[in-house]
Amino acid sequence: MLTVFFAPLVLFLLVIGGMSLGYLFKRKSLQGSGGGITALGMEKVCHCPEPCKTRKKREAKAALRNKQRIF
Repeated sequence: MLTVFFAPLVLFLLVIGGMSLGYLFKRKSLQGSGGGITALGMEKVCHCPEPCKTRKKREAKAALRNKQRIF
């Protein structure tokens, strides 16, 4: 019964350890697949004519980050 518990636990720990080694050596964080709603040609999830305050703040931060990268 304990082998049923410990075998997946060891497997998960090995996978997490492998991912952490990849981060330590390459300094690259995990990224998504690049899919999502933008792959479907959609800009946003909702159909609101005006973006919400949270989205406006997030877009302003992203624009500021992109502007700082250029200079």
